[in-house]
Amino acid sequence: MVRANLNKDPDDVSKMFDEVAHRYDFLNDLLSVGRTKAWRKVVTAIIAPKPGMKILDIAAGTGSSSKPLVAKGADVIALDFSEGMLAAGRKRHKDIKFQQGDALKLPFTENTFDVTTISFGLRNTSDTTAALKEALRVTKQSGRIVICEFSHPTNKIFRLIYLKYLMRALPVIAKRISKNPAAYIYLAESIQAWPNQSALAQVMRQAGWESVSWQDLTFGIVAVHIGYKG
Repeated sequence: MVRANLNKDPDDVSKMFDEVAHRYDFLNDLLSVGRTKAWRKVVTAIIAPKPGMKILDIAAGTGSSSKPLVAKGADVIALDFSEGMLAAGRKRHKDIKFQQGDALKLPFTENTFDVTTISFGLRNTSDTTAALKEALRVTKQSGRIVICEFSHPTNKIFRLIYLKYLMRALPVIAKRISKNPAAYIYLAESIQAWPNQSALAQVMRQAGWESVSWQDLTFGIVAVHIGYKG
């Protein structure tokens, strides 16, 4: 079983996502208490995609995060480590360019993209700092990174309610609907183990990103972090 409190072996994580690929979007809805689509709209508005803009969507999975960017005319590459996720994405979205690749060793030259973005995937990498540095390398000068990731609810009462849901209700639901409930438990644990908003911002600065800021969504269940390449 892949657990968040252990080292995230890339092969184990990739295999886990291969196994849940066909239901991953549904899984995200469970983790997000149904707010995933609303959050994606905010991320799309922040990125402000337009024709001619080159965007790398890292850990794009089945392409749900890439779809609204492509719809606005941007030149988007949806990259993911899991072939299972990519296969599911190719079946659903014929208009998206999918590519297999590792967030820790991106298969692109320096200064290629106007925007790099990663939604709900940074916490699943085995080295957050290395992933952020790689994204910085392939981003153009004055370009941006936009990170959408589960975070820490800012309201204490709401935080307790949400964490109880993650660690008590979600495993029960997972056992009833999935052949791989361990994947659901891992993802819930990975959210608990993830740095809070200010801590992630500091990791981004240490990786080389400048003018880092963030926006909380749904009381901080999710935070969208933005950084610039100087």
